[in-house]
Amino acid sequence: MNELPRFENARVLVVGDVMLDRYWFGDVHRISPEAPVPVLKVNRVDERPGGAANVARNIAAMGAQATLLSVVGNDEAGTCLEKLLKEHANLNALLHRDGSISTIIKLRAVARHQQLLRIDFETPPSHEVLHAALADFRAQLPLADVVILSDYGKGGLAHIAQMIEMAKEVGKPVLVDPKGDNYARYKGATLLTPNRSEFREVAGGWQDEAELNSKAQNLRRELLLDALLITRSEDGMSLYREGGVQHEATYTREVFDVSGAGDTVIATLAVMLASGADMVDAMRVANRAAGIVVGKLGTAVVSREEIVQNMQASGLRKE
Repeated sequence: MNELPRFENARVLVVGDVMLDRYWFGDVHRISPEAPVPVLKVNRVDERPGGAANVARNIAAMGAQATLLSVVGNDEAGTCLEKLLKEHANLNALLHRDGSISTIIKLRAVARHQQLLRIDFETPPSHEVLHAALADFRAQLPLADVVILSDYGKGGLAHIAQMIEMAKEVGKPVLVDPKGDNYARYKGATLLTPNRSEFREVAGGWQDEAELNSKAQNLRRELLLDALLITRSEDGMSLYREGGVQHEATYTREVFDVSGAGDTVIATLAVMLASGADMVDAMRVANRAAGIVVGKLGTAVVSREEIVQNMQASGLRKE
């Protein structure tokens, strides 16, 4: 692909589990006298949108229009997440407040760019709030070019099968970032984007590339998917469709942090498809975006300008 599409008219609806990623950065100079654990002296705290919220902010960072639909608690973390999302002018966050839950928080303690510990806080949302979110989903569908369902297994996508059917009824492509081993709930989606470990959990292991290809195509046909994209870390990506498989080698130069890389991949795929690109070109650009984002610390975003620069450095595009 010689030309990267403009993204400003692309409209993507993101639904799924949102969370607040908190980072405690500091230094370790001693071991605790109370237990054989390092003592982190915190000197900086950082907060970033995580989960489906990170997908939405990746879309916004590329210059496209993102609408985020999710559930948070009626608490300080939910307010903080809402405030962070408002920093993006082209991101419309529709966050339902559920007073019976706590907003999901992933707290990471980091010293010298290495995680020492992660602490998770989470409770599933209530049935009533999920039904209200489903009504909002129906209302937002006509306004979107592409739908992303970002499943982190936290309970926010209890009605995902119904959402896929609703999107199909109005002709909207549905991209799903899956979780767990029950892929039957994703049946009929346009594209599924498991990583290698997630795919292995569902399909079992394989001895060689031929067996991997066979398992991938079998799963794609079984779930009635248009395409299945397996992200394979240092081995790049493989896109499975009815006509065969397309493989892309990784563009990663230095892996700094893989947190949120899957969010960047599915966000880039959606923005490319919403901008009129075909599936193969969308995968190629998503692969480049993933290579950029893993060179950053924590859940991060990639801009269209960074992708353009990456393509220029490879001699693939001239501005």
